[in-house]
Formats: sequence, C-alpha cells, structure tokens
Amino acid sequence: MVESILDLKFFSEDLEKTLSIREYFIDLLTTLWEEEDGFSGKRPSGNSGWKYEVYTCLVKHEIVKGRLGEDGYLEEIDEPKAKKVVLEMIKMLGK
Repeated sequence: MVESILDLKFFSEDLEKTLSIREYFIDLLTTLWEEEDGFSGKRPSGNSGWKYEVYTCLVKHEIVKGRLGEDGYLEEIDEPKAKKVVLEMIKMLGK
C-alpha cells in the first residue's frame, strides 16, 4: 500500500509542477541537504503550508479522511492519520 501511495501524483504550487509524493520527498531532502543551516523548515519550497500539498493528495485519493473545498484546497483532514501515513512513506524510501 505505502509504495503505491508514494507514486501518487499531485500538482505542487510551490514547485510549479506535477510530481509524485516520492519525487516531492526527494526534492525536499535535496533542498535540505543543499541549503544546510539555511534550510527553512517553515518555507522549504516557498510556502508555509507545504506539507498540506501532500495531505491534499492523500485526501483526494481517499487514503486519509478529509474534505476538499470547491477550489480543491484542503478544508478538513484527520491530521494524526495523515502524519502517520507520511511517516510510513518516508520510512519506505529507505527500503
């Protein structure tokens, strides 16, 4: 299940491109590595709501319960469950 979730695609407004969750995590880690102590945990790709791009994808694909508004933005989410799913996906990257 987790590996297929890693391959789900979404449009990242911050990165201005469509990519998989796996590619998003790789981009995030690459940015952390390159920027070192200058890395902004609040705005790694320019927007402070960056983790909600992944959460929105999880709700859209019904991996996590939540609700999207008419504009496609996240309005409600089971955030503890979403965080758990994301952490499981991150661990899978190392396998």
